[in-house]
Amino acid sequence: MRTADMDPEAKCPVDDKTRQKWLEAAKAKKQQEQTQTPQPTIPSPSSPPRMRLRLPPNARYSLDSGLWVLPPSESSPSQPQPSASGLDSHREISTIPRSLSTAGKPLNAAERAALPSNAERDTGHDEASGNWIYPSQEMFFNAMKRKGHEAQEQDMSSVVPIHNAVNERAWSEIKKWEEGQGSEACGGPKLVSFAGDSKALTPKARWNNFIGYALPFDRHDWVVDRCGKHVDYVIDFYSGKGEGLMGKGLNFYLDVRPKLNSWEGVRMRASRILGM
Repeated sequence: MRTADMDPEAKCPVDDKTRQKWLEAAKAKKQQEQTQTPQPTIPSPSSPPRMRLRLPPNARYSLDSGLWVLPPSESSPSQPQPSASGLDSHREISTIPRSLSTAGKPLNAAERAALPSNAERDTGHDEASGNWIYPSQEMFFNAMKRKGHEAQEQDMSSVVPIHNAVNERAWSEIKKWEEGQGSEACGGPKLVSFAGDSKALTPKARWNNFIGYALPFDRHDWVVDRCGKHVDYVIDFYSGKGEGLMGKGLNFYLDVRPKLNSWEGVRMRASRILGM
């Protein structure tokens, strides 16, 4: 029988606190649409009629600017594929390579859960590039409903792009840690598995909260394959500065670092502190 752990649609952990952050982005998108939409005016010989501007469905959320932007033009861009439910069924291919070879190394529970199901057509990775594939709006909505969340179909056009953008930012930070660590010999680092648990605070998050900083709204644990060697990373997700202020878009701060559960993680963290 196919369980929830085997379902590729359920591979993106989203709890109530994290989901709320994604949904807040819908408000930011609406606010930006309003600021970009000129008010209707009475046409005159010197004032041509103004057109109402709308963000296209392929607009993506930028964590750097806090704004919705268009992706780079492509020679043959893919078109949205509405499903029977009316939600887009198109899945965006990430830039994150997926590690499918275990090289005989035993897997932990999180890694086993992330592996493709036997003979399943949807394996969660792109056959051409080998990269992870993000869930579509339809898949994301169904997964949230299955987990008991009060999901709204109209929010998926905001929630899914932000979910994808946050994961891309996390991977870019991991690649910075992996530079010069040896993965260049086998084509760069690859992601083995990931898991999320906003209730499991890291020691660093607890300490920062003790001295007066806000708690992260989510925590992820990612396992990275470095030419057959597995390196554990932890990611704390924080709301960025200006969050909730008038005219400010949704923004995030990601604290990405190797775990201190191995000598490799200790070495990498110490090397960065010492500037080595």
